[in-house]
Amino acid sequence: MGTQVTLNLPDDTFERAAKYAAYAHRDVSEIIAAALASSLPSMDSIDQLRAISKLPDEDIVALTELRMERETDLRLSTLLDSQQAGELTDLERAELAALMRAYEMGLLRQSQALVEAVRRGLRPPLEP
Repeated sequence: MGTQVTLNLPDDTFERAAKYAAYAHRDVSEIIAAALASSLPSMDSIDQLRAISKLPDEDIVALTELRMERETDLRLSTLLDSQQAGELTDLERAELAALMRAYEMGLLRQSQALVEAVRRGLRPPLEP
């Protein structure tokens, strides 16, 4: 049993979900719930973000300089180019989604660390 939520979705989003649900022989609410669940960070990831404020200074500074590994970054760029060209396979689309989640989580961790580093006086605020 889950928590019931009422959402206002754009018509095209609902139509895509309904069309996919019909194809998959599933209820549209299951499709929407699964899509939402797969797009949110895990509870463990959320806990890691919250724990950043408790890290020692050197770890905070290291997180502010966090970068995606070069090989992973190149793969992400390649997949984004293929997506732009409309040439992604289903497998590549899933790989791109996973890489984007990892990239977004890295950015979240880095931004949390930047906030904490500024708060602690480890670095000056970023210029606008």
